[in-house]
Amino acid sequence: MAIILLRAVFVSVSIGIGLFLVLSGVVPKGSPWAAWGIFGGVVLLSLGVIGVDVAVRRKRLDIISAVYFGLIVGLFLSYVVSLALTPWLQDDAKVRQAVQLVLAAVLCYVCISLLLQTRNDFRFIIPYVEFSKEVKGLKPLILDTSVVIDGRIADVVETNTFDSQLIMPRFVITELQGIADSSDRLRRSRGRRGLDILNRLRNNPEVDLQIFDRDLPEFAGQTVDLKLVTLAKHLEGKLITNDYNLNKVARLHGVGVVNLNDLANALKPVFLPGEQIEVRVVKPGEEPGQGVGYLDDGTMVVIESGRDHIGETVSIAVTSMLQTSAGRMVFGRYESISRAAK
Repeated sequence: MAIILLRAVFVSVSIGIGLFLVLSGVVPKGSPWAAWGIFGGVVLLSLGVIGVDVAVRRKRLDIISAVYFGLIVGLFLSYVVSLALTPWLQDDAKVRQAVQLVLAAVLCYVCISLLLQTRNDFRFIIPYVEFSKEVKGLKPLILDTSVVIDGRIADVVETNTFDSQLIMPRFVITELQGIADSSDRLRRSRGRRGLDILNRLRNNPEVDLQIFDRDLPEFAGQTVDLKLVTLAKHLEGKLITNDYNLNKVARLHGVGVVNLNDLANALKPVFLPGEQIEVRVVKPGEEPGQGVGYLDDGTMVVIESGRDHIGETVSIAVTSMLQTSAGRMVFGRYESISRAAK
């Protein structure tokens, strides 16, 4: 309702400006067509501005604020510079106006361009002002190469588990392109899958994915892993990775890490000793008499007395569970052949 009222007031003010221009003597009295043309032009201009406002529904606050503050700073600087040049230009008013217009145009462009290119660091340019509504969540999440190639990040994000802005650094995209152009067929397919995952995230309107294409001075001479850690510290965000070494390095630097492997392990079902589960024995184990099977989520199950039932679905009683860096393992004792397999 407020925006409708604002638009109505804007149109009313535009009509008043049009009438003022017609009655102020700007238009010759003997040319009614010119008067109607100016009046209609002002009204059509106001309607056009409202039309553009309605058409552009999703407005970027950082871009709009950069333009506003750029104009303000540019006009202020041009005014100060024109005052400084007044003693040399006071003899010719036309030259002074021309110089002021050129200064205003150049300085406004420079200020707006500078703010647009550094809008990710907007809070450093204007202290005590930060537009928190533009960034979803508490901290941005920086994507690693391994987690993009893995592909599970797209499924996790689509469940709305993460409500933060996703940051994809340009140097990670460059690394993905290098992997996709590799002569090795396996590396090439992995790189292409990573690029497909990025396009999937980019085309999802519910995902706030931003490409960070700035080259910070701290990046000079650093590896991709250290660049990711430096960028996470610069943006005060967290890393999303599957890389065990990067996980350790990031924690040494005090950077938060979201490890998808740890997240997947945490979501796997927990079995209590004595609980009955059914699993298909697929191969023999390392110890005599042992068989090995896998649950649907990939959890490895070691079955005592299961070697003689390879290829069969059996019912086992859980004896213990073991959490390792590679995942979770379940140990059980063979009870009987599964009823579903009979």
